[in-house]
Amino acid sequence: MGDGILAGNSRVGLWLIGARGSVAATVVAGAAAIRAGMMPATGCVSELPDFRDTGLPNFNDLVFGGHDIVTVPLPKRVEQLAQDGVIPATLLGPIDGALVAAETEIRPGIGALPVGQTLSEAVAPIVADLVSFRRRHRLARVVVVNVASTERPSQISAAHDSLAGLEEAMSDTCPAIPTSSLYAYAAFRAGCSYVDFTPSAGARLPALDEFARVQGLPYAGSDGKTGETLVKSALAPMFAHRALRVRSWTGVNLLGGGDGATLAEPAAAQSKTMSKGRALEAVLGTAVEGAVHIDYVPELGEWKTAWDHISFEGFFGVRMTIQFTWQGCDSALAAPLVLDLARLMARAHETGRVGPQGQLAFFFKDPVGTDEHRLVMQYEALRQWAMLLRSQR
Repeated sequence: MGDGILAGNSRVGLWLIGARGSVAATVVAGAAAIRAGMMPATGCVSELPDFRDTGLPNFNDLVFGGHDIVTVPLPKRVEQLAQDGVIPATLLGPIDGALVAAETEIRPGIGALPVGQTLSEAVAPIVADLVSFRRRHRLARVVVVNVASTERPSQISAAHDSLAGLEEAMSDTCPAIPTSSLYAYAAFRAGCSYVDFTPSAGARLPALDEFARVQGLPYAGSDGKTGETLVKSALAPMFAHRALRVRSWTGVNLLGGGDGATLAEPAAAQSKTMSKGRALEAVLGTAVEGAVHIDYVPELGEWKTAWDHISFEGFFGVRMTIQFTWQGCDSALAAPLVLDLARLMARAHETGRVGPQGQLAFFFKDPVGTDEHRLVMQYEALRQWAMLLRSQR
């Protein structure tokens, strides 16, 4: 795991890709407020009774850092979130020290590659940053979580099937490897576990799955399940279990903020809608008419609204409908899940789990390591793993 790590040390690094974005800023601010006793850990699944005495690191044990190509300092981003009503303004003074400490650990991320630079050369500083972070803070382990902007599906389709092919590409000056996959490669090279919280390619390339296994590391993802798809994965099994035929399911999503601005680009929105649509077909066992639409509404700021229309039929083919509206603050919904995943992945790494962590499917729209999309069954798999962790203490 690297030099200078204390035996029995429980401190864990949470390294955020997109460390100055809304989600990352809310993660750091939220953890600081929880540590200070200024707010409860509402929304943190790992704080439920099912996860007590499982050996998860405490919030006090988390140390924050990350990469970003954005230059707005983290304290300033938190101040903006307070102005938008996401973070209580009363927290700004008491958590300033924690925000400044995290800001000092944010390093420049991967942007456009300089002419003539190979991917191996581009990744080397990322690996060095992760190793240095772990050694300086004498951390037991580091969890890298990608909360950066969604990539285009054209990038996601650029896959390498073998580790040998990937390593050959690393010496190429013009390879087609997604940025998120470069971060995953760097994380594994540095001995860190990795979580894809976006629908980007990340660790899903076959070569990276092989590399994670060779390195003895776990990874999880992808695309955090925070809103409309969370409701779908809870509601869709009801139709399947009652033998009711779903004829169509259409969703309209209105997003503000940075995520909405990114998804205003049709190519980026396509990767998100693909991720959001997989759960429905998997649960119902058949393709369903209808689509997911995403529209950028700048006025909404950090909030999002989803409206879904479901048409189904019952006995005698009688047509019926359900409609629901979901309104929420994306960062406030996502941040506790990122903290959950950091704690759970650290424990997975500690207990020797390797490769895709299907027991964490509960947190994702498009989970790796499992085909299970039913929310209750996903939670049960997570709970069963928690029982195993408890028995291993």
